[in-house]
Amino acid sequence: MSDHPLLGAGNRDSPHYGTSDRSSNSLVLPEYDEQNRQIVEKRLLRKLDLRVAFLVLIYIMSCMDRYNAAAARLRGFEEDLGMTGNQFNTLMSIFYMGYLLTQAPSNIFLDRMTRPSLYLSSCMAIWGAITMFIGVAQTYHAILILRFMLGFVEAAFFPGAIFLLSRWYKRNELGFRTALLACGSSISNAFSALIASGILASLDGTLGFTGWRWLFFVEGALTIVVAVSAIWVLPDFPSSPNVWLLADEQTLAQRRMEEDVAAGNEHKGTPVEGWSGLVEALTDWKVWWLGAALILMDASLSFRIFFPTLSATMGYNSTVTLLLCAPPWILGTATSFIVARHSDATGDRFWHTAGPLFVAIVGFMIAISTMNAAVRYLSLFFMAQAPVAHIVSLTWVMNTFSQSRSKRAAVIALVNAMSSLGYIGSSYFWPSRWGPSYVNSYIMCILTSTMSIVMFWMFRGHLSRCNEAAEAEEKALGLRKGFRYLL
Repeated sequence: MSDHPLLGAGNRDSPHYGTSDRSSNSLVLPEYDEQNRQIVEKRLLRKLDLRVAFLVLIYIMSCMDRYNAAAARLRGFEEDLGMTGNQFNTLMSIFYMGYLLTQAPSNIFLDRMTRPSLYLSSCMAIWGAITMFIGVAQTYHAILILRFMLGFVEAAFFPGAIFLLSRWYKRNELGFRTALLACGSSISNAFSALIASGILASLDGTLGFTGWRWLFFVEGALTIVVAVSAIWVLPDFPSSPNVWLLADEQTLAQRRMEEDVAAGNEHKGTPVEGWSGLVEALTDWKVWWLGAALILMDASLSFRIFFPTLSATMGYNSTVTLLLCAPPWILGTATSFIVARHSDATGDRFWHTAGPLFVAIVGFMIAISTMNAAVRYLSLFFMAQAPVAHIVSLTWVMNTFSQSRSKRAAVIALVNAMSSLGYIGSSYFWPSRWGPSYVNSYIMCILTSTMSIVMFWMFRGHLSRCNEAAEAEEKALGLRKGFRYLL
Protein backbone atom coordinates (compact mmCIF):
# COMPACT_ATOMS: atom_id res chain seq x y z
CA MET A 1 0.00 0.00 0.00
CA SER A 2 1.37 3.42 -0.89
CA ASP A 3 1.95 6.21 1.57
CA HIS A 4 -0.99 8.12 0.08
CA PRO A 5 -4.49 7.41 1.34
CA LEU A 6 -6.85 5.92 -1.19
CA LEU A 7 -8.94 8.69 -2.64
CA GLY A 8 -12.64 8.75 -3.19
CA ALA A 9 -13.42 6.78 -0.04
CA GLY A 10 -16.93 6.14 1.15
CA ASN A 11 -18.94 8.52 3.25
CA ARG A 12 -18.69 8.69 7.02
CA ASP A 13 -21.22 10.22 9.36
CA SER A 14 -18.54 12.00 11.38
CA PRO A 15 -16.04 14.55 10.05
CA HIS A 16 -13.33 12.46 11.71
CA TYR A 17 -13.91 9.77 9.10
CA GLY A 18 -14.00 11.87 5.95
CA THR A 19 -17.00 12.73 3.76
CA SER A 20 -17.92 12.09 0.19
CA ASP A 21 -21.03 11.94 -1.94
CA ARG A 22 -22.71 8.60 -2.55
CA SER A 23 -21.51 7.25 -5.88
CA SER A 24 -23.99 6.25 -8.53
CA ASN A 25 -22.99 2.60 -8.44
CA SER A 26 -23.15 2.25 -4.63
CA LEU A 27 -25.80 0.07 -3.09
CA VAL A 28 -28.88 2.00 -1.97
CA LEU A 29 -31.52 0.69 0.38
CA PRO A 30 -35.10 0.92 -0.88
CA GLU A 31 -36.88 4.12 0.14
CA TYR A 32 -38.91 2.39 2.86
CA ASP A 33 -35.79 0.87 4.34
CA GLU A 34 -33.92 4.18 4.22
CA GLN A 35 -36.69 5.89 6.17
CA ASN A 36 -36.70 3.18 8.83
CA ARG A 37 -33.00 2.52 8.86
CA GLN A 38 -32.35 4.29 12.14
CA ILE A 39 -34.90 2.12 13.94
CA VAL A 40 -33.57 -1.10 12.42
CA GLU A 41 -29.97 -0.07 13.09
CA LYS A 42 -30.63 0.61 16.76
CA ARG A 43 -32.30 -2.78 17.09
CA LEU A 44 -29.39 -4.47 15.32
CA LEU A 45 -26.76 -2.79 17.50
CA ARG A 46 -28.67 -3.62 20.66
CA LYS A 47 -28.71 -7.31 19.74
CA LEU A 48 -25.05 -7.22 18.74
CA ASP A 49 -23.96 -5.51 21.93
CA LEU A 50 -25.63 -8.19 24.04
CA ARG A 51 -23.61 -10.84 22.24
CA VAL A 52 -20.44 -8.80 22.55
CA ALA A 53 -21.08 -8.81 26.29
CA PHE A 54 -20.78 -12.60 26.13
CA LEU A 55 -17.47 -12.21 24.29
CA VAL A 56 -16.34 -10.18 27.30
CA LEU A 57 -17.24 -13.08 29.58
CA ILE A 58 -15.16 -15.42 27.42
CA TYR A 59 -12.20 -13.05 27.54
CA ILE A 60 -12.51 -12.81 31.31
CA MET A 61 -12.23 -16.60 31.49
CA SER A 62 -9.30 -16.52 29.06
CA CYS A 63 -7.38 -14.05 31.24
CA MET A 64 -8.22 -15.95 34.43
CA ASP A 65 -6.82 -19.16 32.95
CA ARG A 66 -3.79 -17.26 31.67
CA TYR A 67 -2.82 -15.44 34.87
CA ASN A 68 -4.02 -17.79 37.64
CA ALA A 69 -0.48 -19.09 38.13
CA ALA A 70 0.41 -15.69 39.63
CA ALA A 71 -2.25 -16.18 42.32
CA ALA A 72 -1.26 -19.82 42.83
CA ARG A 73 2.29 -18.61 43.46
CA LEU A 74 1.14 -17.08 46.75
CA ARG A 75 0.01 -20.47 48.12
CA GLY A 76 2.84 -22.93 47.51
CA PHE A 77 2.77 -23.34 43.72
CA GLU A 78 6.53 -22.84 43.35
CA GLU A 79 7.46 -24.82 46.44
CA ASP A 80 5.27 -27.86 45.60
CA LEU A 81 6.81 -28.12 42.14
CA GLY A 82 10.36 -27.42 43.31
CA MET A 83 10.87 -24.33 41.18
CA THR A 84 14.12 -22.41 41.54
CA GLY A 85 15.69 -19.30 40.01
CA ASN A 86 13.78 -17.96 37.00
CA GLN A 87 11.70 -21.09 36.44
CA PHE A 88 8.45 -19.34 37.38
CA ASN A 89 9.27 -16.52 34.94
CA THR A 90 9.87 -19.12 32.24
CA LEU A 91 6.52 -20.69 33.08
CA MET A 92 4.79 -17.36 32.50
CA SER A 93 6.82 -16.61 29.40
CA ILE A 94 6.26 -19.90 27.58
CA PHE A 95 2.51 -19.26 27.39
CA TYR A 96 3.25 -16.41 24.97
CA MET A 97 5.51 -18.59 22.84
CA GLY A 98 2.53 -20.82 22.09
CA TYR A 99 0.33 -17.74 21.80
CA LEU A 100 2.65 -16.24 19.20
CA LEU A 101 2.60 -19.23 16.85
CA THR A 102 -1.14 -19.64 16.32
CA GLN A 103 -2.65 -16.19 15.92
CA ALA A 104 -2.00 -15.41 12.25
CA PRO A 105 -2.93 -18.86 10.85
CA SER A 106 -5.97 -18.96 13.11
CA ASN A 107 -7.32 -15.63 11.84
CA ILE A 108 -6.67 -16.60 8.21
CA PHE A 109 -8.63 -19.78 8.85
CA LEU A 110 -11.38 -17.88 10.68
CA ASP A 111 -11.84 -15.52 7.74
CA ARG A 112 -12.80 -18.52 5.59
CA MET A 113 -15.28 -20.00 8.07
CA THR A 114 -19.06 -19.60 8.14
CA ARG A 115 -19.40 -20.59 11.81
CA PRO A 116 -16.78 -18.69 13.83
CA SER A 117 -18.98 -19.26 16.88
CA LEU A 118 -18.35 -23.01 16.73
CA TYR A 119 -14.61 -22.58 16.15
CA LEU A 120 -14.06 -20.13 19.02
CA SER A 121 -16.25 -22.15 21.40
CA SER A 122 -14.32 -25.34 20.63
CA CYS A 123 -11.00 -23.63 21.30
CA MET A 124 -12.36 -22.34 24.59
CA ALA A 125 -13.47 -25.81 25.73
CA ILE A 126 -10.00 -27.17 24.90
CA TRP A 127 -8.15 -24.52 26.88
CA GLY A 128 -10.52 -25.07 29.80
CA ALA A 129 -9.58 -28.76 29.80
CA ILE A 130 -5.87 -27.87 29.64
CA THR A 131 -6.31 -25.59 32.67
CA MET A 132 -7.81 -28.46 34.65
CA PHE A 133 -4.91 -30.74 33.61
CA ILE A 134 -2.48 -28.17 35.07
CA GLY A 135 -4.19 -28.78 38.41
CA VAL A 136 -3.22 -32.48 38.38
CA ALA A 137 0.30 -32.09 36.96
CA GLN A 138 3.01 -33.24 39.35
CA THR A 139 6.18 -31.81 37.82
CA TYR A 140 7.45 -28.46 36.67
CA HIS A 141 8.14 -29.72 33.14
CA ALA A 142 4.62 -31.14 32.78
CA ILE A 143 3.13 -27.76 33.66
CA LEU A 144 5.62 -26.07 31.33
CA ILE A 145 4.28 -28.15 28.42
CA LEU A 146 0.68 -27.54 29.44
CA ARG A 147 1.26 -23.78 29.66
CA PHE A 148 2.69 -23.82 26.13
CA MET A 149 -0.38 -25.73 24.90
CA LEU A 150 -2.65 -23.31 26.75
CA GLY A 151 -1.13 -20.35 24.90
CA PHE A 152 -1.28 -22.26 21.61
CA VAL A 153 -5.06 -22.75 21.92
CA GLU A 154 -5.98 -19.46 23.62
CA ALA A 155 -4.31 -17.56 20.77
CA ALA A 156 -7.35 -18.21 18.58
CA PHE A 157 -9.70 -16.17 20.73
CA PHE A 158 -8.63 -12.54 21.18
CA PRO A 159 -7.47 -11.72 17.61
CA GLY A 160 -10.42 -13.79 16.34
CA ALA A 161 -12.85 -11.82 18.51
CA ILE A 162 -11.32 -8.51 17.39
CA PHE A 163 -11.69 -9.56 13.75
CA LEU A 164 -15.26 -10.67 14.41
CA LEU A 165 -16.07 -7.22 15.81
CA SER A 166 -14.56 -5.56 12.73
CA ARG A 167 -16.95 -7.59 10.56
CA TRP A 168 -20.01 -6.21 12.39
CA TYR A 169 -19.17 -2.67 13.55
CA LYS A 170 -18.25 0.45 11.58
CA ARG A 171 -15.01 2.31 12.14
CA ASN A 172 -16.51 4.94 14.42
CA GLU A 173 -18.15 2.20 16.53
CA LEU A 174 -15.16 -0.10 16.94
CA GLY A 175 -13.23 1.74 19.63
CA PHE A 176 -15.86 1.43 22.33
CA ARG A 177 -16.70 -2.19 21.44
CA THR A 178 -13.03 -3.13 21.38
CA ALA A 179 -12.69 -1.50 24.79
CA LEU A 180 -15.74 -3.41 25.99
CA LEU A 181 -14.07 -6.65 24.92
CA ALA A 182 -10.58 -5.83 26.14
CA CYS A 183 -11.81 -4.59 29.49
CA GLY A 184 -12.37 -8.28 30.19
CA SER A 185 -8.67 -8.35 31.06
CA SER A 186 -9.05 -5.66 33.73
CA ILE A 187 -12.26 -7.22 35.05
CA SER A 188 -10.48 -10.56 35.21
CA ASN A 189 -7.54 -9.01 37.07
CA ALA A 190 -9.98 -7.57 39.59
CA PHE A 191 -12.38 -10.40 40.18
CA SER A 192 -10.06 -13.33 39.55
CA ALA A 193 -8.10 -12.08 42.55
CA LEU A 194 -11.28 -12.16 44.64
CA ILE A 195 -12.22 -15.62 43.34
CA ALA A 196 -8.69 -16.91 43.87
CA SER A 197 -8.61 -15.65 47.46
CA GLY A 198 -11.86 -17.51 48.18
CA ILE A 199 -10.75 -20.75 46.51
CA LEU A 200 -7.28 -20.76 48.04
CA ALA A 201 -8.64 -20.07 51.52
CA SER A 202 -11.70 -22.36 51.53
CA LEU A 203 -10.74 -25.38 49.42
CA ASP A 204 -7.16 -25.90 50.56
CA GLY A 205 -6.81 -29.58 51.56
CA THR A 206 -10.26 -30.63 50.28
CA LEU A 207 -10.13 -34.20 48.88
CA GLY A 208 -6.41 -34.12 49.48
CA PHE A 209 -5.67 -31.36 46.95
CA THR A 210 -3.89 -28.14 47.85
CA GLY A 211 -5.61 -24.81 47.28
CA TRP A 212 -3.67 -23.89 44.18
CA ARG A 213 -4.73 -27.13 42.46
CA TRP A 214 -8.37 -26.35 43.22
CA LEU A 215 -7.83 -22.94 41.63
CA PHE A 216 -7.04 -24.60 38.28
CA PHE A 217 -9.84 -27.18 38.70
CA VAL A 218 -12.56 -24.63 39.38
CA GLU A 219 -11.54 -22.06 36.80
CA GLY A 220 -11.00 -24.69 34.11
CA ALA A 221 -14.44 -26.21 34.76
CA LEU A 222 -16.10 -22.77 34.61
CA THR A 223 -14.39 -22.15 31.27
CA ILE A 224 -15.82 -25.35 29.80
CA VAL A 225 -19.34 -24.45 30.98
CA VAL A 226 -19.09 -21.01 29.35
CA ALA A 227 -17.69 -22.59 26.16
CA VAL A 228 -20.71 -24.87 25.77
CA SER A 229 -23.06 -21.88 26.16
CA ALA A 230 -21.02 -19.85 23.65
CA ILE A 231 -21.92 -22.18 20.77
CA TRP A 232 -25.44 -20.72 20.73
CA VAL A 233 -24.67 -17.18 21.89
CA LEU A 234 -21.70 -15.96 19.83
CA PRO A 235 -22.52 -14.28 16.51
CA ASP A 236 -21.29 -15.57 13.18
CA PHE A 237 -20.42 -13.24 10.29
CA PRO A 238 -23.06 -10.91 8.76
CA SER A 239 -22.93 -12.98 5.56
CA SER A 240 -23.73 -16.19 7.48
CA PRO A 241 -27.28 -17.17 8.49
CA ASN A 242 -28.01 -15.78 11.95
CA VAL A 243 -31.27 -16.99 13.45
CA TRP A 244 -31.23 -14.20 16.05
CA LEU A 245 -31.54 -11.53 13.34
CA LEU A 246 -34.64 -10.53 11.39
CA ALA A 247 -34.32 -10.36 7.61
CA ASP A 248 -34.08 -6.55 7.50
CA GLU A 249 -31.46 -6.60 10.28
CA GLN A 250 -29.34 -9.15 8.40
CA THR A 251 -29.54 -7.08 5.22
CA LEU A 252 -28.61 -3.89 7.03
CA ALA A 253 -25.71 -5.61 8.82
CA GLN A 254 -24.18 -6.51 5.47
CA ARG A 255 -24.94 -3.10 3.97
CA ARG A 256 -23.27 -1.28 6.85
CA MET A 257 -20.02 -3.08 6.20
CA GLU A 258 -20.21 -2.40 2.45
CA GLU A 259 -20.68 1.29 3.18
CA ASP A 260 -17.86 1.37 5.70
CA VAL A 261 -15.22 -0.11 3.43
CA ALA A 262 -12.95 2.55 1.94
CA ALA A 263 -14.58 2.73 -1.47
CA GLY A 264 -12.53 3.29 -4.57
CA ASN A 265 -9.54 1.27 -3.40
CA GLU A 266 -7.88 -1.53 -5.28
CA HIS A 267 -9.70 -4.25 -3.35
CA LYS A 268 -13.23 -3.16 -4.04
CA GLY A 269 -15.10 -5.75 -6.01
CA THR A 270 -12.07 -7.99 -6.18
CA PRO A 271 -12.29 -11.17 -4.13
CA VAL A 272 -9.17 -11.97 -2.15
CA GLU A 273 -7.83 -15.39 -2.99
CA GLY A 274 -5.62 -17.74 -1.04
CA TRP A 275 -3.08 -16.12 1.23
CA SER A 276 -2.87 -12.76 -0.56
CA GLY A 277 -4.14 -10.89 2.51
CA LEU A 278 -1.32 -12.34 4.60
CA VAL A 279 1.22 -11.51 1.88
CA GLU A 280 -0.02 -7.91 1.72
CA ALA A 281 0.24 -7.60 5.49
CA LEU A 282 3.75 -9.05 5.59
CA THR A 283 4.98 -6.65 2.91
CA ASP A 284 3.51 -3.49 4.47
CA TRP A 285 6.11 -1.71 6.62
CA LYS A 286 3.38 -0.12 8.74
CA VAL A 287 2.43 -3.53 10.10
CA TRP A 288 5.98 -4.12 11.34
CA TRP A 289 6.24 -0.62 12.79
CA LEU A 290 3.02 -0.97 14.74
CA GLY A 291 4.02 -4.48 15.82
CA ALA A 292 7.32 -3.16 17.20
CA ALA A 293 5.54 -0.32 19.03
CA LEU A 294 3.14 -2.82 20.60
CA ILE A 295 6.00 -5.13 21.60
CA LEU A 296 7.44 -2.26 23.62
CA MET A 297 4.03 -1.32 25.01
CA ASP A 298 3.23 -4.86 26.14
CA ALA A 299 6.68 -5.16 27.70
CA SER A 300 5.80 -2.13 29.81
CA LEU A 301 2.46 -3.78 30.71
CA SER A 302 4.17 -6.92 32.02
CA PHE A 303 3.54 -5.71 35.56
CA ARG A 304 -0.02 -6.99 35.33
CA ILE A 305 1.20 -10.60 35.04
CA PHE A 306 2.93 -10.14 38.40
CA PHE A 307 0.31 -7.87 39.99
CA PRO A 308 -0.28 -10.18 42.99
CA THR A 309 3.49 -10.27 43.56
CA LEU A 310 3.65 -6.46 43.51
CA SER A 311 0.69 -6.26 45.88
CA ALA A 312 2.45 -8.72 48.19
CA THR A 313 5.38 -6.30 48.60
CA MET A 314 3.16 -4.31 50.99
CA GLY A 315 3.56 -7.12 53.54
CA TYR A 316 0.06 -8.54 53.98
CA ASN A 317 -0.96 -12.22 53.96
CA SER A 318 -2.00 -13.93 50.72
CA THR A 319 -5.75 -13.44 51.20
CA VAL A 320 -5.47 -9.70 51.87
CA THR A 321 -2.90 -9.37 49.09
CA LEU A 322 -5.33 -10.82 46.54
CA LEU A 323 -8.20 -8.70 47.82
CA LEU A 324 -6.06 -5.56 47.43
CA CYS A 325 -5.53 -6.41 43.74
CA ALA A 326 -9.19 -5.75 42.91
CA PRO A 327 -9.73 -1.97 43.46
CA PRO A 328 -6.99 -0.75 41.06
CA TRP A 329 -8.40 -2.89 38.26
CA ILE A 330 -11.99 -1.87 38.96
CA LEU A 331 -10.95 1.77 38.53
CA GLY A 332 -8.91 0.83 35.46
CA THR A 333 -11.94 -0.83 33.88
CA ALA A 334 -14.11 2.25 34.46
CA THR A 335 -11.56 4.63 32.95
CA SER A 336 -11.09 2.28 29.97
CA PHE A 337 -14.70 2.85 28.96
CA ILE A 338 -14.34 6.62 29.30
CA VAL A 339 -11.09 6.81 27.34
CA ALA A 340 -12.31 4.51 24.55
CA ARG A 341 -15.65 6.33 24.23
CA HIS A 342 -13.90 9.70 24.07
CA SER A 343 -11.44 8.35 21.49
CA ASP A 344 -14.34 7.31 19.25
CA ALA A 345 -16.16 10.61 19.78
CA THR A 346 -13.14 12.75 18.89
CA GLY A 347 -11.60 10.48 16.25
CA ASP A 348 -8.26 10.74 18.06
CA ARG A 349 -6.13 7.65 18.61
CA PHE A 350 -2.60 8.80 19.49
CA TRP A 351 -3.29 10.89 22.58
CA HIS A 352 -5.72 8.28 23.89
CA THR A 353 -2.89 5.75 23.53
CA ALA A 354 -0.09 7.90 24.93
CA GLY A 355 -2.11 9.42 27.79
CA PRO A 356 -2.67 6.18 29.76
CA LEU A 357 1.00 5.26 29.25
CA PHE A 358 2.05 8.61 30.74
CA VAL A 359 -0.19 7.93 33.74
CA ALA A 360 1.43 4.51 34.18
CA ILE A 361 4.89 6.07 34.02
CA VAL A 362 3.87 8.29 36.93
CA GLY A 363 2.86 5.13 38.81
CA PHE A 364 6.21 3.48 38.07
CA MET A 365 8.04 6.54 39.34
CA ILE A 366 6.01 6.61 42.56
CA ALA A 367 6.76 2.92 43.18
CA ILE A 368 10.48 3.54 42.64
CA SER A 369 10.55 6.44 45.06
CA THR A 370 9.30 4.73 48.24
CA MET A 371 8.60 1.50 50.11
CA ASN A 372 5.73 3.07 52.04
CA ALA A 373 2.82 0.64 51.77
CA ALA A 374 0.08 3.25 51.24
CA VAL A 375 2.02 5.15 48.58
CA ARG A 376 3.02 1.98 46.73
CA TYR A 377 -0.60 0.88 46.74
CA LEU A 378 -1.53 4.25 45.21
CA SER A 379 1.04 3.59 42.48
CA LEU A 380 -0.84 0.41 41.49
CA PHE A 381 -3.91 2.54 40.70
CA PHE A 382 -1.83 4.62 38.29
CA MET A 383 -0.35 1.52 36.65
CA ALA A 384 -3.77 -0.07 36.16
CA GLN A 385 -4.69 2.78 33.78
CA ALA A 386 -2.16 1.64 31.17
CA PRO A 387 -3.94 -1.35 29.52
CA VAL A 388 -6.49 0.93 27.82
CA ALA A 389 -3.59 2.15 25.66
CA HIS A 390 -3.39 -1.33 24.16
CA ILE A 391 -7.13 -1.25 23.48
CA VAL A 392 -7.05 2.08 21.65
CA SER A 393 -3.93 1.13 19.69
CA LEU A 394 -5.57 -2.07 18.43
CA THR A 395 -8.55 -0.04 17.30
CA TRP A 396 -6.13 2.30 15.54
CA VAL A 397 -4.65 -0.70 13.73
CA MET A 398 -8.10 -1.78 12.50
CA ASN A 399 -8.90 1.77 11.35
CA THR A 400 -5.62 2.08 9.48
CA PHE A 401 -5.96 -1.19 7.58
CA SER A 402 -9.67 -1.06 6.78
CA GLN A 403 -9.53 -1.40 2.99
CA SER A 404 -9.18 -5.18 2.60
CA ARG A 405 -11.03 -7.66 4.79
CA SER A 406 -8.47 -10.43 4.30
CA LYS A 407 -5.54 -8.10 4.95
CA ARG A 408 -7.26 -6.73 8.04
CA ALA A 409 -7.68 -10.24 9.45
CA ALA A 410 -3.98 -10.95 8.86
CA VAL A 411 -2.86 -7.58 10.25
CA ILE A 412 -4.87 -7.97 13.47
CA ALA A 413 -3.39 -11.42 14.06
CA LEU A 414 0.17 -10.43 13.11
CA VAL A 415 0.25 -7.27 15.22
CA ASN A 416 -1.31 -9.02 18.19
CA ALA A 417 1.11 -11.94 17.78
CA MET A 418 4.09 -9.62 17.57
CA SER A 419 2.94 -7.77 20.67
CA SER A 420 3.06 -11.04 22.62
CA LEU A 421 6.83 -11.01 22.08
CA GLY A 422 6.85 -8.17 24.60
CA TYR A 423 5.46 -10.48 27.27
CA ILE A 424 7.90 -13.28 26.42
CA GLY A 425 10.92 -11.11 27.17
CA SER A 426 9.42 -8.96 29.89
CA SER A 427 8.43 -11.97 31.99
CA TYR A 428 12.08 -11.78 33.04
CA PHE A 429 11.74 -8.12 34.10
CA TRP A 430 10.52 -9.31 37.48
CA PRO A 431 13.00 -11.79 39.04
CA SER A 432 12.50 -12.42 42.74
CA ARG A 433 16.01 -11.16 43.54
CA TRP A 434 14.95 -7.65 42.42
CA GLY A 435 12.15 -7.62 45.00
CA PRO A 436 10.61 -6.29 47.05
CA SER A 437 11.36 -2.83 45.60
CA TYR A 438 11.61 -3.97 41.95
CA VAL A 439 13.30 -0.68 41.08
CA ASN A 440 15.10 -2.16 38.08
CA SER A 441 11.82 -3.67 36.84
CA TYR A 442 10.01 -0.34 36.99
CA ILE A 443 12.87 1.43 35.21
CA MET A 444 12.61 -1.04 32.34
CA CYS A 445 8.85 -0.43 32.18
CA ILE A 446 9.45 3.33 32.01
CA LEU A 447 11.95 2.91 29.17
CA THR A 448 9.74 0.62 27.10
CA SER A 449 6.68 2.87 27.64
CA THR A 450 8.62 5.91 26.49
CA MET A 451 9.98 4.16 23.39
CA SER A 452 6.48 2.98 22.49
CA ILE A 453 5.06 6.50 22.79
CA VAL A 454 7.82 7.85 20.51
CA MET A 455 7.09 5.20 17.86
CA PHE A 456 3.38 5.95 17.91
CA TRP A 457 4.13 9.67 17.65
CA MET A 458 6.25 9.08 14.55
CA PHE A 459 3.51 6.88 13.06
CA ARG A 460 0.94 9.62 13.71
CA GLY A 461 3.19 12.09 11.90
CA HIS A 462 3.37 9.78 8.88
CA LEU A 463 -0.40 9.37 8.71
CA SER A 464 -0.86 13.13 9.09
CA ARG A 465 1.38 13.74 6.09
CA CYS A 466 -0.60 11.16 4.10
CA ASN A 467 -3.83 12.96 4.93
CA GLU A 468 -2.34 16.32 3.92
CA ALA A 469 -1.12 14.87 0.62
CA ALA A 470 -4.56 13.42 -0.08
CA GLU A 471 -6.25 16.74 0.68
CA ALA A 472 -3.87 18.64 -1.59
CA GLU A 473 -4.45 16.15 -4.41
CA GLU A 474 -8.23 16.36 -4.04
CA LYS A 475 -8.12 20.16 -4.23
CA ALA A 476 -5.86 20.10 -7.28
CA LEU A 477 -8.04 17.58 -9.14
CA GLY A 478 -11.39 18.85 -7.88
CA LEU A 479 -12.24 15.56 -6.20
CA ARG A 480 -14.66 15.14 -3.32
CA LYS A 481 -13.28 14.44 0.14
CA GLY A 482 -12.21 10.84 0.50
CA PHE A 483 -10.62 8.47 2.97
CA ARG A 484 -8.63 9.87 5.88
CA TYR A 485 -6.48 8.02 8.36
CA LEU A 486 -7.39 8.51 11.99
CA LEU A 487 -4.69 10.17 14.04
